[in-house]
Amino acid sequence: MPPLSSAPSPAVLLLCFWAVIISPAASLTCSSQKFSGNQVYSNCLDLPSLSSYLHFSYDSANTTLSIGFVATPSKSGGWISWAINPKDTGMAGSQSLVAYENSSTGGVQFRTYDVASYSSIVPKDLSFEVWDTSAVSRSDGSLAIFAKIKVPTSLAASGKINQVWQVGPSVGTDGSLAKHDFAAANLQAKATLDLKSGQSTAGSGGNDKLKKKNIHGILNAVSWGILFPLGAIIARYVKTFESADPAWFYLHASCQVSAYAIGVAGWGTGLKLGSESQGITYSTHRNIGIALFVLATVQIFALFIRPKKDHKYRFYWNIYHHSFGYAILVLGIFNVFKGLDMLSPEHKWKTAYLIVIIALGGISLLLEAITWAVVLKRKSSKSTKPYDGYNNGN
Repeated sequence: MPPLSSAPSPAVLLLCFWAVIISPAASLTCSSQKFSGNQVYSNCLDLPSLSSYLHFSYDSANTTLSIGFVATPSKSGGWISWAINPKDTGMAGSQSLVAYENSSTGGVQFRTYDVASYSSIVPKDLSFEVWDTSAVSRSDGSLAIFAKIKVPTSLAASGKINQVWQVGPSVGTDGSLAKHDFAAANLQAKATLDLKSGQSTAGSGGNDKLKKKNIHGILNAVSWGILFPLGAIIARYVKTFESADPAWFYLHASCQVSAYAIGVAGWGTGLKLGSESQGITYSTHRNIGIALFVLATVQIFALFIRPKKDHKYRFYWNIYHHSFGYAILVLGIFNVFKGLDMLSPEHKWKTAYLIVIIALGGISLLLEAITWAVVLKRKSSKSTKPYDGYNNGN
């Protein structure tokens, strides 16, 4: 009998390689998750966002839904939530099951919350019956919520419910939940759950709202953040060159009117987003936006009341026009950065805008030096020129 080779065959090596590759992926699906206490569910779903998983069984005879929800808080000591919204598709109005690690006891706390609005999230009994509730921590750092729910008759008739899930960073000592992020994954954490088929259909509301936010951000970045500064640069520096008069004025006016039109469109989308996000208020960003709209509207009227150069009121008009213009310039750029912080886009977008602002600032410094050189040269030539009416050195 030939001796056995100590080296594994290529087939065995290939099999081991695929086992290593596949095993991490398998651990990221609900089908690989096991619960203690022989808790078994007839359905499980890999929810489409926030790395969350739902296990459930539904008894249509007595309209009882048994669930096991697994998710990982956004930060250590944070919270997870699974909810049913009886009337809408979003978080506002939902009846929530929440779990978080209790820092004082060291265990995992389970509580129910009535999310009447985004500004009113309080521990409260739900509008439907819930029992056999518990929550546990898992070895991978995730938390799990278990409960049995009496599905309301109105929802049981259709066999479909609006489910919402979420993760957050921390919990106050009074049980108040810290705000979760408003990134794309958080806004998309909702779907329609078909209790009979066991399927879940993702809602499009989060995508639609994110698209509106992106449009709002682009419009305002282009108007307040780029075109208005560019128009100010034209007015301050291009007019220094006598050959550019009156072309600089038409360039400046066209740039600012275009910026105002785009800015009003961006302001309008912001108002629409605010009306659709009850309870979510970004006071600083909103107030600066209102101030920009008012200042820019008054500034546009300056175009129609502009006195002639030799008019006695031109001096006062210049003070008003310049002060409003610089206020719009500073507030506009600040508010664009404020909006980028709120929207939390990919880092490259904030970097790109920062590069644009630095470039405009660099151009301004260069033109400032050129402008002073031209002005000083012009004054110098005037000071050496003989006065009219004096000749022969007199």
